[in-house]
Amino acid sequence: MENSKRQESSRKTLSPKAYETVPGDEYEPFVSANITLPEITVTAVILGCLLSVIFGAANAYLGLKLGQTVGASVPCAVTSMAVLRGVLKRGNILENNMVQTIGSAGESVAAGVIFTIPALIVWGLDVNLLEVSVMALLGGVLGVLILIPLRKYLVSEEHGYLPFPDGLACAEVLVAGETGGQSATTLFIGAIISGIYTLCVNGFKLWKSSIGTFIKGFENAYIGIETTPALLGIGYIMGPKIAAFMFSGAMLGWLVLIPLIKYFGAGLIDVVYPATIPIAQMTVEDIWSNYIRYIGAGTVVFGGLWSFIKVIPVMFSSFKTGFQNLTNKKTTNIRTDEDMNTGVVFILTIIIFIIMAFLPPLKLGIGKSLLVLIFTTLFVPVAAKMVGMTSNNPVSGMTIATLLITSLLLKQLGVVGEEGMLAALSVGVIVCIAVGVTGDTSQDLKTGFLVGATPKNQQIGEIIGVIVSSAAIGFVIVLLDGAYGIGSPELPAPQATLMSLVVQGVFSESLPWILIFTGMAIGAIVEMMGLPVLPFAIGLYLPISLSSAPVIGGLIRWILEKRTSGEEFVIRRQTGTLVASGFVAGDSLMGVVLAIFAYFNINIGFGANVKILENPIFTIIPYILICLVLHYFSNIKKPKNLDA
Repeated sequence: MENSKRQESSRKTLSPKAYETVPGDEYEPFVSANITLPEITVTAVILGCLLSVIFGAANAYLGLKLGQTVGASVPCAVTSMAVLRGVLKRGNILENNMVQTIGSAGESVAAGVIFTIPALIVWGLDVNLLEVSVMALLGGVLGVLILIPLRKYLVSEEHGYLPFPDGLACAEVLVAGETGGQSATTLFIGAIISGIYTLCVNGFKLWKSSIGTFIKGFENAYIGIETTPALLGIGYIMGPKIAAFMFSGAMLGWLVLIPLIKYFGAGLIDVVYPATIPIAQMTVEDIWSNYIRYIGAGTVVFGGLWSFIKVIPVMFSSFKTGFQNLTNKKTTNIRTDEDMNTGVVFILTIIIFIIMAFLPPLKLGIGKSLLVLIFTTLFVPVAAKMVGMTSNNPVSGMTIATLLITSLLLKQLGVVGEEGMLAALSVGVIVCIAVGVTGDTSQDLKTGFLVGATPKNQQIGEIIGVIVSSAAIGFVIVLLDGAYGIGSPELPAPQATLMSLVVQGVFSESLPWILIFTGMAIGAIVEMMGLPVLPFAIGLYLPISLSSAPVIGGLIRWILEKRTSGEEFVIRRQTGTLVASGFVAGDSLMGVVLAIFAYFNINIGFGANVKILENPIFTIIPYILICLVLHYFSNIKKPKNLDA
């Protein structure tokens, strides 16, 4: 009876309204709210926990090596379908969604830890395994809890305004795996092409993963692009407007600020802090690293604060409703709108505060624990809105803001030296992990909203994933430090090194405040012009190669929007989004596989020493081909009613 009801009530594709700016209550999920399917099963929990540890460990290595991690939601969804459907011959779309919800938590916990904890090792201090795991656990659970009262606003009420590109891609992957047929074929074509492409680039080293050039006649103006399928697909999913805002921030940094700095600094003999060499001797990458990145961090800080101010009314309304639930046991009758009781959320938050403040191994005290709660509450909605717009979670930018303010407060209170630096970093670690987990949780909740999952079950799944990955991450950090040495050329830990410099800069009074304030002023100007400041800010903060890549996907989407309309537009957009989602899935999965190869020192890069392959033409041609694949499916392929 249930199966027949399901067949009658569910579609074989996501509703077209998944892509449209409509009220969330008008969207019909893939699995209707009046249908109940197994979600938190023993199999889903075991498989999700296993993937959480695996992806957490792989991303810890990748983050310490490159300063960035690979999103795990889509790879976990694909792996789940392969195991549940391919091997065990069981499961449903909501069970698969639960596996990816639990499994992807490991990546976000790993990101928060490796962006901060290695700073202790850089300072030459010992890392306590238990302390790392406890901070990861408390920060991760806090990130989930504080997001819960905002879930309906961010995921449902802002539907269409916040596209959540990764969440939408993950939903398409799950639906394609559930329905099979033409949708699955289209998605897996994209995934196979993307996986092979990434294997050739980052595995076999047959061509470079990025290209760039200086603009002739425009001295020191540089433009480049990271030619990865995942960024191309994300740009298509997020759409042309947000991709363009993001790229405009990068253009300000690399086509305006860097040339100006080089021009006015060319004759300077003295070194301009925080650089260690004169501007005349610096490359454009040096200028970005020493100056533009601080300006971008200031813009991100302003964007975060301004976004927080704008969501304050929503936060008060949400928490007011939550407190009313403390004495009202009645919950919503709509399965797809049921959250964890906000009263329970409040009690768990108080328990976390008590553990942080008074219990070993942390014993932060009331003051520092309050700072953790304040900054987490401040940045959780910001992180959720950022990943909702661009899929980029500016964890490091918000962590920098936390470290700056915390360090200044502690210094004013007379807590200085190593004691002050450790106290500031302890606050920053927990906030960083909370913000990282928030980004993943919000994407997962959007995926659940689209496919028809129960939010309460997903929130429980996120907490399970955080608990398991937190128990393992401390051991992983200690293991990697013993094997390679964190801070060494093998594992330079670039993000953690930046955090350590920020804290040291405050306590030694050597932080370049002028750059940070300049960034905040730029953010204020952008906001006054009526433009969305956060995607602009993240574009300014990131290297131009990462900010320019999504605009290509956005351009392909823009061509589609200009050439078609009505039902034809809906069908073409669907096929394009399926391929774009496949690009994200294939690139992410292969990235994790190659990270595992690197961990075990398996070298397959036979093309690394072939000089002719360094010619940019060998990068341009394959990239144009995958752009044409995306263009073909969204603009050229004859529209037909998929899986009708």
